[in-house]
Amino acid sequence: MPRPAPSAPVDSPSGRLSAAASRRLLLSLPALAAAALLWPAGGARAQGAWPTKLITVIVPFPAGGTTDIVARLAGQALSQELGQQVVVENKPGAGGNIGAQQVARSAPDGYTLVMGTVGTHAINPALYKKMPYDHLKDFAPISRVANVPNILVANPSQPYKTVQELIAYAKANPDKVSFASSGNGTSIHLAGELFKTLTGVRMQHVPYKGSAPALADLMGGQTSIMFDNLPSAIGFVRAGKLRPIAVTTAKRSPELPEVPTVAESGVPGFDASSWFGLLAPAGTPPAVIKRIDDALLKAMATTDLKKKIEAQGGEPSAETPAQFAAFIQSETAKWAKVVQASGASVD
Repeated sequence: MPRPAPSAPVDSPSGRLSAAASRRLLLSLPALAAAALLWPAGGARAQGAWPTKLITVIVPFPAGGTTDIVARLAGQALSQELGQQVVVENKPGAGGNIGAQQVARSAPDGYTLVMGTVGTHAINPALYKKMPYDHLKDFAPISRVANVPNILVANPSQPYKTVQELIAYAKANPDKVSFASSGNGTSIHLAGELFKTLTGVRMQHVPYKGSAPALADLMGGQTSIMFDNLPSAIGFVRAGKLRPIAVTTAKRSPELPEVPTVAESGVPGFDASSWFGLLAPAGTPPAVIKRIDDALLKAMATTDLKKKIEAQGGEPSAETPAQFAAFIQSETAKWAKVVQASGASVD
């Protein structure tokens, strides 16, 4: 009967490994150990383990603006609820289109999200002649995070303190009043265009790549006024660095109850606010979308996220993905009419 073949090369009848075989075995041990660590118990990856790594929220505007503020507050809360670090990455440009486009093209695995705005997901589709993404088809809505009023603020050196004084000055000095914005097509820009349409004044629009640089130039006297989001402007208002003239919502803000609305100041029908919400790339598994939405709902109910948003002048909001999707549809129709009426357009 023939002898069975040895399981490894031997260098003597005693069955000891040859020198070459010993070297091969030693070299393979680290790889085998690494594989054992990566392979889950039971031979299969545990189900429902998402998230297993860092999550990135893209902010399509510079740091310091309201979108950035809301994203960082939400990111801190989600880190606690999801057990994974959530980081914010700023990708400004083209009225938010550059950052939103990056997320639209990202892997649909829940690890790259965008803090969308009324600009990126309602106004821009009507304002820009060419869009780098489809705001309805390329994203999976998760939930709104906050609704935010805009506030009309002026450099304290300007001669007007009320809406009516501003209108009178602008009519007496056509194109002398310049209004800053965080970029073409943002709610801040469109609020100014709506003001021009309803009052008949002529003002010069000066777009910036975000709210922070726009505010810096406004305080520096390079521009006259701004219809900024309240969270990014409220600190400067309280510090006396900006003069509050009016809020742009139908009701006064609880954070600045002494500041009147534009409508009650003699411009009936004026209502322009902003909103911010999380979206994932289209095709992200529904279970992952629900996991993020559930974490946000829990954060709103059990942490100080709600209080922090309110302290910034915002109104906390959390809803189901279906509700957020329907809201985006309605906002798209609303702002398309405003853009058309204003005649604003961006190539």
